Amino acid sequence: MIEYIITINIISFLTYGFDKYAAIKNKQRIPEKVLILLSIVGGSIGSILGMIIFHHKTKKIKFITLNPLILIIQVILYLYTK
Repeated sequence: MIEYIITINIISFLTYGFDKYAAIKNKQRIPEKVLILLSIVGGSIGSILGMIIFHHKTKKIKFITLNPLILIIQVILYLYTK
């Protein structure tokens, strides 16, 4: 389980970095649905770190509210099922 969490968070973090690079270079972007989905499937920490480090999606209300909310829900679910 821990391997999955680490892997999905690395993927999520790198995806935010790649999308920021694509935005700067006017290349094909990663859909916002995919970025949110990565958070939902366990990459919320990587998403939040990607937002902070790459300064990406930090002005989008959807991202600054959903990613932390998803993380809180995931922590609660983890603690509840433990």
